[in-house]
Amino acid sequence: MKTKIAVLLAFTTLFFISCDQDDTNGEYADYVVARPLVISKAEFATSVAIIAPQPIHESGKVYTYKDYIFINDKYQGIHVIDNSNPQQPVKIAFITIPGNVDISVKEDYLYADSLMDLVVLDISNINDIEVVNRLEDVLYSTIFFPFEADLVESDDIDYDSEMIIGWETTTERRLISEVDERNTGGVFMEDFALANDAGSGTGQGGSLARFKIVEDYLYAVDSHNINVFNISDLENPQNLDDVYAGFDIETIFYNGTYLFLGSMRGMYIYDITDPAVPSFISEFQHGTACDPVVVDGDYAYVTLRGGNWCGATESGLFIVDISDIQNPELAVQYPLDGPYGLGIRDEKLFVCDGDSGLKVYDKTDVNDLIELNHFENIVTFDVIPLENHLIMVGDGVLYQYEYLDNDIKLISQIGLD
Repeated sequence: MKTKIAVLLAFTTLFFISCDQDDTNGEYADYVVARPLVISKAEFATSVAIIAPQPIHESGKVYTYKDYIFINDKYQGIHVIDNSNPQQPVKIAFITIPGNVDISVKEDYLYADSLMDLVVLDISNINDIEVVNRLEDVLYSTIFFPFEADLVESDDIDYDSEMIIGWETTTERRLISEVDERNTGGVFMEDFALANDAGSGTGQGGSLARFKIVEDYLYAVDSHNINVFNISDLENPQNLDDVYAGFDIETIFYNGTYLFLGSMRGMYIYDITDPAVPSFISEFQHGTACDPVVVDGDYAYVTLRGGNWCGATESGLFIVDISDIQNPELAVQYPLDGPYGLGIRDEKLFVCDGDSGLKVYDKTDVNDLIELNHFENIVTFDVIPLENHLIMVGDGVLYQYEYLDNDIKLISQIGLD
């Protein structure tokens, strides 16, 4: 067993002040306040359970398998949706998994992270899901400090008996003088670090996934490593040696014999001809930004999101020529507003442009993308293009679109609250 401690970076406090008309003296401002989601260490060890459908707290990543859709509720668990009729999806269960961010499925076995642990569930009977294994301390925690927050309130945690499984943020009205006083001297991270020391038959995840199954191997990326598991015995994964992959790794995508890792610094390409030991091939660097990557043919499509703590000030779509896998080169770039996930189906490129909605392009000529549709007035996060329709998750809403030729239309949406 390996105990792994998340590496935490320095935190720079940012202020965004907007005063009410009633605040004539300018004494108050709006701040993003973060508070930890806490669980007892005793409860954490036995906390995975299957319960009735629940309202969503914060929609995360989306995954499809057979007639089912699994939607991560960030740090809380997984919503299970029967999608046998895409026009009328039905919520059927919620799997509580504290600290969960990612999942992947093969042949009715679902793999999910729970902070540093890998949980294995048998979903062959969707109405009687069973926990069959739990590998402890085999992952780095993917719970990072809330860098986007102006103020962090975490003074009441008993680190001897409790642990942080995530963060929730709210915008609150506070006295400027009090916030200035609390933030004097910077924010220190020691307490948070202590809290976290503790192929075939597979489904399909979105572009923001950190888990990817290829044949008999599960690859799980964290901020620095590719965690490799042999899952030839589906119920009993074998934890293999990690492969160090760089800094700020965010997503993983598979194409051919290669893994494409999206990071805040660029795109890294790894060869998995030897699946147990991914080997570095090349990288494409860009300015610091949050980004996922998908690949189709000779091109990799990377969305860069600026603002907040992502680093960059501009957002856009980078299309990278990977015809020479040893030397990826930028082919063209397009401006976007604040993109998250993206997906490809045949000649169509789907981009979740955050608050600017879903944008659909014809990518036949990468140097001249043609916009086919723009679904506005919705918040978009990630997409999965299936054979005949698109699954997209937004701000607490699951959307499904049908596409026939260039006719793309909404066929259903379901609120997850």
